[in-house]
Amino acid sequence: MIPAVVAFSTGSRRVFNTPMFHRTVSRSNLCPGHISLRGVTCLFSTDTDSAAEKTDEEKEALKAAREARKAEKERLQAEKKASKAKKAAERAALEALENAPIEPVTYLSVDDEPKENVGDFTTIMSRSQTGRNFVQVKDLPSMEPGQKVWLRGRLHSIRIKGGSCFLVLRQDSFDTVQALFFKNKDDPDGSKKMIKYLKTLTVESIIDIEGTLTEAEVKSCSVQNLEVNINRIHSVAKAAAMLPFLVEDAARSEKEIDESQDTERPFPRLGQELRLDNRWMDVRAPAQNAILRVQSGVCQLFRESLYSQGFIEIHTPKLIEGESESGAGVFTTDYFGKTACLAQSPQLFKQMAISSDLTRVFEVGPVFRAENSNTRRHLCEFTGLDIEMAINDHYMETLEVVHNMFKHIFTGLETRFSKELAVIREQYYSEPVEFTDEPCVLHWPEAMEMLTEQGFDMGDGLGDLNGAQELALGEAVKEKYGTDFFMLDKYPSTIRPFYTMPDPEDCRYSNSYDMFIRGLEICSGAQRCHDPEMLLEILKEKGLDASEGLLVPYIDSFRHGVNPHAGCGIGLERVVFLYLGLDNVRKASLFPRDPNRCLP
Repeated sequence: MIPAVVAFSTGSRRVFNTPMFHRTVSRSNLCPGHISLRGVTCLFSTDTDSAAEKTDEEKEALKAAREARKAEKERLQAEKKASKAKKAAERAALEALENAPIEPVTYLSVDDEPKENVGDFTTIMSRSQTGRNFVQVKDLPSMEPGQKVWLRGRLHSIRIKGGSCFLVLRQDSFDTVQALFFKNKDDPDGSKKMIKYLKTLTVESIIDIEGTLTEAEVKSCSVQNLEVNINRIHSVAKAAAMLPFLVEDAARSEKEIDESQDTERPFPRLGQELRLDNRWMDVRAPAQNAILRVQSGVCQLFRESLYSQGFIEIHTPKLIEGESESGAGVFTTDYFGKTACLAQSPQLFKQMAISSDLTRVFEVGPVFRAENSNTRRHLCEFTGLDIEMAINDHYMETLEVVHNMFKHIFTGLETRFSKELAVIREQYYSEPVEFTDEPCVLHWPEAMEMLTEQGFDMGDGLGDLNGAQELALGEAVKEKYGTDFFMLDKYPSTIRPFYTMPDPEDCRYSNSYDMFIRGLEICSGAQRCHDPEMLLEILKEKGLDASEGLLVPYIDSFRHGVNPHAGCGIGLERVVFLYLGLDNVRKASLFPRDPNRCLP
């Protein structure tokens, strides 16, 4: 459809006659300018407009004004376009800065520090000794605000919000300090880079921090009077972003976990197998770490006491031909075409050491038991604390030595390892072991009477004690004698090894003894049978062949003359487990071995 355009002047009456419509328009229908009627554009002028023609000067002025307006519009558009381009460039530069990788840092010397104060350290490969003086977190409380320090530890936690960051550095499992960073208005680019790098750090990574100590009040860390303003931070070894579990979850007590179950955020309960599969993570938890430090303390105190009582330390073979004790339960292996086994104890070697005129000996070493015992107190490999000594008249001489040794251990743990014990008892509650000043020794008949009074049927009194009976005996002894630690002697001969000296008055019993903490056995020992002919007779009674394996040189060492002697074997992990009141002996072993576990 083509619109019709009709021009006319006022004062006249015209008729529109187009293919589109037919309409009469009078002057009263129109206004100066133009109108559009359904596709028809009407252009008109009044008689007055025709009379007022513009001059050339006015026309030029109008044209100049139009061009000026056009130029101004183009200028404004150009400025807007330039502004958009500038902002886009700034955004691109910022994105490039944010996306640019932070290069690794090689730190060679404090005298020539790298310019970059953030970034992962290149792998430490003993390139140089940097001269940095690292401070222990535990020593920070005695230092003054304003001091600059280097710290190395694990990133325990981190929280970043806007231009600020708070993190906790953990050292030796239970020493913690807060470190922080705030955006510096004088160095916006450096601050952005610092925040960017802090966001890349993962919990449990090993990090180095160089910072300035400032006075603070921090209740959530072990260092409560100071915090560290971060100047430099570098990752030494990054932890994976996904961990098998969080250390803080492994550090909670059963009571905390139980109380959280009805809340909106219940704490997870970590299973024993998960913990043991990732034992290195489990041991980072403060209490678990402290348990192994206490284990070390028991060994230290054991050695101290025995050295002070005239003992020397020996080291005996763990690969032997035949079995080291009577009975089954040995791990066998091929030894160049012969069958050998892993030692169940250093027993026979300790006794041969006495025959060598090493009259007081001890050993700290591994013991192997191939017993399919899946209980909370049994391991297939544990650390034995073994003692053997020449005696003059009576095995009581040995019991007195061992009692003094245990007293030294018990008092030493409470005084010298009080920090570790406090950490452990936060998660695993226990009371210190109570003990008597002189040995508390029960004889077998008295123990039978006490257990009978407890309601147990002890039969003829010649059978071994089971776990329930041991616990009941421990409770009865605690009630009667006020001690958690006691000794029980005169065990029936039939349940003791072949090297045990019989009781001189009644051969049904023996000069043997066990020791208990909180009603569970931690130690077994006896006066040894040092008479070769008597020993051969006992071996015959027990159906053992004295003509093969280690028994041949063992008996020969007695034939060549040996002092009367007695001793005992102690399970290190069991001592720790029972002293601390733990629920499972595996918590007292760094990498436990049981019938179902040979890894890691």
